Amino acid sequence: MSVIAPPAKPSFKAQMLQAREEAIVQTVNRLLAEKGFDAMTVDEVAAAVGIAKASLYKHFPSKEDLAAAAMVRIMQRTQDMLAALPADARPIDQLRAVVRWALQVQLAGEMPSLPSQNSSLRAALMANRGYLDRLIAVSDRLGGWIQAAQAEGAINPALPPIAVLYTLYARACDPVLEFLKAGGQHSDERIVELVLSTCFDGLAAR
Repeated sequence: MSVIAPPAKPSFKAQMLQAREEAIVQTVNRLLAEKGFDAMTVDEVAAAVGIAKASLYKHFPSKEDLAAAAMVRIMQRTQDMLAALPADARPIDQLRAVVRWALQVQLAGEMPSLPSQNSSLRAALMANRGYLDRLIAVSDRLGGWIQAAQAEGAINPALPPIAVLYTLYARACDPVLEFLKAGGQHSDERIVELVLSTCFDGLAAR
């Protein structure tokens, strides 16, 4: 009977490189959340991490690659969140839980801004297999819940599922949260509940 050897432990150098890349991606994630792709510069990423710009380029060859790494990271976090949801919950409750989580991440300053339709970042993301695979997996999961919720009458069945999906995605970069937080009248928890209500219950009087 053969004995399977444990996986080799990464070298100290490899561990240091991995830790540096994680620090870089976290910094990019924060800057994308604060100011967006166009305003973010490679110089400020390098300065925030505490490394030379040349060293930064050894990890990520371009600004687009930096931002794409952050987008891949948030999509992986989304997949991990979806996997942790209770499998027996109603589809509408699954969708509300996903949007609640996305709003909480945004309020915490950890949600990178989505790229505009004609940005160089969007082009880079469309060529990034890791991002596309995760995006498709998340969209398929949400799309299944949307259709199931429509079948149950919890979401208007006359709405195209793709329109509902994009509406939910838009909550991940909703400026309403920032406006409400700046007003200082509501707690973060209350802001999340207000946006959830307008998203899922609409504005019509009940």
